[in-house]
Amino acid sequence: MQPEIKKDVHNRLKSIEGHIRGIQRMVEDDVYCVDIMKQIKAVQGALDRVNAIILDNHLQTCVTQAIRSDDKVYQQQILQEVVDLFNAAHKLR
Repeated sequence: MQPEIKKDVHNRLKSIEGHIRGIQRMVEDDVYCVDIMKQIKAVQGALDRVNAIILDNHLQTCVTQAIRSDDKVYQQQILQEVVDLFNAAHKLR
């Protein structure tokens, strides 16, 4: 992973970690359910953004490298991983 991307992802994950702790406190304090669910949705959105950043980095580095490679097995392996990720994402919905 590119160093600047790694730092950005790390910072975002630390922020998400803090939000998760906040949600735990909300549950302990019996905060209104809808307010908790709104916070959970915000964390899910933040995780989706981190996932998108990592995917973009992967496409620009590993996938691009594989496509430029002369190793057809490696190319197919990397492309299949991306297809599998997309298929798994659609199964969740």
